[in-house]
Amino acid sequence: MSTAQMQSARKIKRAQTMLFLIVFCVLIVWSCIGSEFSLGALFAGMGDSLQFIFTDFLPPDFSALPKLLEPALQTLYMSVVATVIGSVVAGLLSFVAAATTTPHSLIQVFMRGVTSLFRNIPVVIWTILLVAAFGLGTIVGTMSLILISVGMLTRSYAEVLEEIDMGQVEAVRAAGGSYFQVLSQAVLPQFLPGFIGWSLYNFEINVRASTIVGMVGGGGLGFMLQSSLKLFQYQEASMAVLLVLFIVLLVEMITNRVRERIL
Repeated sequence: MSTAQMQSARKIKRAQTMLFLIVFCVLIVWSCIGSEFSLGALFAGMGDSLQFIFTDFLPPDFSALPKLLEPALQTLYMSVVATVIGSVVAGLLSFVAAATTTPHSLIQVFMRGVTSLFRNIPVVIWTILLVAAFGLGTIVGTMSLILISVGMLTRSYAEVLEEIDMGQVEAVRAAGGSYFQVLSQAVLPQFLPGFIGWSLYNFEINVRASTIVGMVGGGGLGFMLQSSLKLFQYQEASMAVLLVLFIVLLVEMITNRVRERIL
């Protein structure tokens, strides 16, 4: 490349960078105007927010802890059930959704589309729809978490299956192995570490999401948190938030230990 061509390429690169920055700045300004966001309003409300936190919200009401233990356990129950069922269902569907193990490409496309629908609709929307159909309760929260888990894990498991060493698969096929023999002898041993890792990660996500699900009618600790806020029992709500934080940190610590031991 000649010097003139290099200078021309640099000018084009600089022009593209400047155009990107201009578009980016315009997008930020447009979004701030559309959302009515301003730094002045943000800092103006900072004092009232801090006053609310330190006078009304804190300290937590530890006397409410016995009342919150059962909803906290319900939150864990929902997360465990949703993770187990979601992992099993997604594990089966992933063999159909992965290009390396699907029986037919049309079936793969269909399965990817269905699970993408489950994954891309937010868990809050699923909960609201299910509450309208089944009413309030932990069963609705569990079903919402299952749908989201199936959508997320099917894609994750399918990507694990598409990254396996195809040499082992071809070796079993060359030896005359059937479809199910190929899966059991060449695919599953490579798939299991990814299956365990993604399942544990999904459990952590479900523990966090179960609180949001509960706030829109899915039961558990989130429902108690929403009830406390509506009744202006802010210190009780603070205790619920503290309990949520404790559960999330505990679950992360346990899953990290399990992941280190198994994987």
